[in-house]
Amino acid sequence: MPQLDPSPWFAMLIFSWLVFLIVIPPKVMAHVFSNEPTLQSAEKRFTDPWTWPWP
Repeated sequence: MPQLDPSPWFAMLIFSWLVFLIVIPPKVMAHVFSNEPTLQSAEKRFTDPWTWPWP
């Protein structure tokens, strides 16, 4: 049975995991955001409730 022969798919499995574990993480970790997020104030803003025009 051809599906029991590990030679065609096992090499592709190992190669794809090597790409996922060695090549991709440095590229993702080197990503820099163009704008750094700013901290918002800790005080909570008061919002007025919506007044509906009908009763």
